[in-house]
Amino acid sequence: MIKVTRLNGKEYYINPDLIEFIESTPDTVMTMTTGKKVVVVEEIEDIICSIIDFKRKIYANLEDIVN
Repeated sequence: MIKVTRLNGKEYYINPDLIEFIESTPDTVMTMTTGKKVVVVEEIEDIICSIIDFKRKIYANLEDIVN
């Protein structure tokens, strides 16, 4: 899960695997695979970095598990 902040300042966590695409309009809008749109204050680059960090944590020990 990654933390994002809505325009009203409320923080919450989303599953990054459910993000279909992200656009800047100029607000950052994430469209989920469910069709729901989520508008957040984070920039696209920051969301991408959060997703990369999340995936790194998940897959960090994958080689140890497989072997």
